[in-house]
Order: sequence, then structure tokens, then C-alpha cells
Amino acid sequence: MTGLGGTARTGRTHSLRTKLTLINVVLLALGITIATAVSLFGLRHYLLQAIDSELTMSRDGLERTELTVSQIESLSSLATIVENISPRRSGTGMLPAPDSLFVLIDAERRPINFAGIEVTERQRQLAWAVTDPTALSREAGVRDVMVDGEPYRVVGAHLSDGSTVLMSTSTKAVRESLFLALKFDTAIGGLLLVLLALITLMGANRTLRPLGDMVETATAIAEGDLTRRVPGRRDPVTEIEQLRLALNSMLQQVESAYVTRERSETQLRRFVADASHELRTPLSAIRGYLQLYEKGMLAEPAERTRALARMTGEADRMGRLVDELLTLARLDQRPVLRLRPVDLSRLVRDAADDLRAQQPDRPLDVAAAGSVLVQADESGLRQVIGNLLANIRTHTPPEAPVRVELGRSDEGVVRLCVSDDGPGMAHEDADRIFDRFFRAGGGGAGSGLGMSIVHAVVRSHGGEVSIRTSPGTGLAVTVTLPR
Repeated sequence: MTGLGGTARTGRTHSLRTKLTLINVVLLALGITIATAVSLFGLRHYLLQAIDSELTMSRDGLERTELTVSQIESLSSLATIVENISPRRSGTGMLPAPDSLFVLIDAERRPINFAGIEVTERQRQLAWAVTDPTALSREAGVRDVMVDGEPYRVVGAHLSDGSTVLMSTSTKAVRESLFLALKFDTAIGGLLLVLLALITLMGANRTLRPLGDMVETATAIAEGDLTRRVPGRRDPVTEIEQLRLALNSMLQQVESAYVTRERSETQLRRFVADASHELRTPLSAIRGYLQLYEKGMLAEPAERTRALARMTGEADRMGRLVDELLTLARLDQRPVLRLRPVDLSRLVRDAADDLRAQQPDRPLDVAAAGSVLVQADESGLRQVIGNLLANIRTHTPPEAPVRVELGRSDEGVVRLCVSDDGPGMAHEDADRIFDRFFRAGGGGAGSGLGMSIVHAVVRSHGGEVSIRTSPGTGLAVTVTLPR
């Protein structure tokens, strides 16, 4: 409920796939931006360095000649001079042919004609752009200036007659080259971002598909299908596979707990109903005889004696039932048993003697020679053996043979087998033989708690009880106890 409330308050949900995609795209975009900025900065530095190197070489070459303006004009070939001072003479071959511009500045800082060629407007703008040509000629570096709205790199060469030659090269081609490189990097980066987003989405969908299976499984379980489990996937991610196994294990425990609770509630309801029925019968009989007595309908002494005997018998039956219920309740609480060495062979012989005294004509074979010691609660084991023989006495004919076998096995346990040649039980009845208040065929004598007590006592001792039966072949109950 808290998670739903939190979603309602924020008004939106965040997909894990979307988050992973955004994180990857943002990281790649940041990397592309940094790489593009570094590459463009390096490219600009390299191109400008090439232009500056050419300008510097032209300036140094002109200054080494130590010529004046008049000497330069007296030369026969202007083309030769232009060829010597032009930056094109040592082009790098990696740039478009740059636009070069030079102008002569006299000592009065005015542009002058050169070789009979009048000063152009662009040359005047170059002269105006450099405020102090003399200072520029003394500098070793190169300056940036704007001529007619176009960027130039300019140097100054000082001549012997005090005039200055300003030589410049346009960097427009550099700017265009950087802009083209930026467009190319942006296009390639955008394509990479789109591809990364698609690949991340597909990878996230494939990787996180088990989480979708978990959501579907949880939804199905919430709707009542407790048997649903999260299916496995080929090539699973380790962490998600561990989560799947842990979730399936938890769901198995939840289902087992739910089934156990349902079974316990069903058994409790049936137990309460059976206990109420068993207690109602003797109470009804006692109440009936008391009403007869109150109304004076038991006038004869013999009738009163018979009624008293019946009420005593029903009270005894009710008392035994309550004692058995208390025994089961105590065993359900798993009490600490008072264990001590008990000779199980002696208990078997004592119970067999009791059966012979109660049914002298029943064939009884006892195989319990010697001493068989176990660590157990003596009263509990007496009750187990007594209930097994009482079950035979109640539900088999008096002439049905009985065999009691006691011995040790190679597994280090003690086995007690009580079998008879009575009518046996159907398989559906045998499956419920340890249920409380169960009586084969829905009737018969007894309270239906004897075998439940046997099962509970044996389990409290860490042992097991098993049965073997079928209709017409009798019943064999085997009790296994640790030595």
C-alpha cells in the first residue's frame, strides 16, 4: 500500500529500462562532447600553428634582407619579391589556399603605395586594425584582427627605412573547416546515441525479462494461483537467477504454509465437530436417565441399578475421552520427555499378558526374548503398545491370531511390529488411520483417538509408525524407535 501511495503522490512511475537507457545515452553524449571538444581544439591549434609558422617565416625572411621600400620598388621583378614574401611559398598542403593580405606602413603609421600599386580598401582596413604597427613588429607572436568582418592572423616586419610591412592571412578557412568537423562529429555522435539507445533498450528488455516473469508470477499468486513459479531463462544473469531461485523457494514455503494452514483448519473443524459429537452422546445418555429418575419413572430398584450402571459407564467413557484429548493436546505442545533406559521387551510381555487375560481364547504369538533397551518415556511406550493391542481387541474377531515381534535392525533402530489376521482395512481408510476420531467404516467401538495417540507418542520419541494392510489380509503396524 505504501508503494501504491507513493506512486499516486508522484504522479508517475520510472521504468528501469528507461533509466538504464538514459544513463547510457547521457554518459555516451558526455564522452562524445568531451572528445569532440578536445579534437576540435587540437585541430584549431594545429591549423593556426601552421598559418602562424608561415607568417613568421615570411616576416623573418623579409627582415633578414634589410631592404627599404625604395630598394624593393627598384627591383626589376615585383613577382619575385611577392613570391619571396608570400605565405603561399611554403604551404602545408592541408588547407585550402588562404587569402593573404599585406600593406606597407610608413613611419607616420599611414598605409603607402607599393610598386606603383595604390593601397586598396582592405589594405587600409588592415592598417586601421593594427593600432601600433611598430610594436607589432617587435613582437615575436601573431595577433588576431578583424578585417571587413573577417578574422585574420597578422605579423609585422620592420624595414631599414623605418617603415613596417603588415602581413596577414585569413583564418576563415580554418573556421569553416572546424564548423564542418563539428557537423560531422555531431552527426556521427547523434547516430551513435540512437544506436546505443536501441541496443540498450533491447539488451535491457532481454536482461530484465525475468523481472517481468516475476511480476506476472506475483500477480497470479495474488489472484490465488499458489502453484505458479518464476520460469527459468537461457543464459540467465547471475544476480537475477539468484533472485529467481530465492523467490521460488519463498513461494514454495508460502504454498506449503498455506496448505498446512488449510489442512490444520480443516482438521481443527473436524476435530471440534467429532469431539462435540463424542461428548454429546454420553452426556445425552446421562441426561436422559436423570430425567427418568426425576420424573419417577425408575420405580423399581433393578431399573435404578441399571440406570446408575449406564450413567457410570457413560461417565467413564467420557472421562477416557477427555484423558485422551488431554494426552494429544500435551503431545501437540511437544513437551520435554523424561527419557530413561526402558526395557521395551518387558513392556511388550506385560501388554501381551493383559491381552491374554482379557481374551484367553485369542491366539497370541510374542517374539520379544531378551532385553531391548531404549531411551524413552515408559508411560508413553506402555500407552503405545496398549493402544495397538486394544485396537486389535476392538476391531478383530476373538479368534483372529495376533503376532507381536520386537527386535533390533542393522540400521541401529528398534522395530516393534503388531500384526493380526483380521479383516484388514480398505486403502482409503488406511490413509486416515492416524486421523483423530477416525473409525473405519464410520462406526465401531472406541473413540477413534487410539492410533492418533500412538502416532503422536512415537513422533515425540523421534520414531516412525507405518502400516501394511488390505481387505481380508489383516493389519500390521510397525513402530520404529531410535536405540
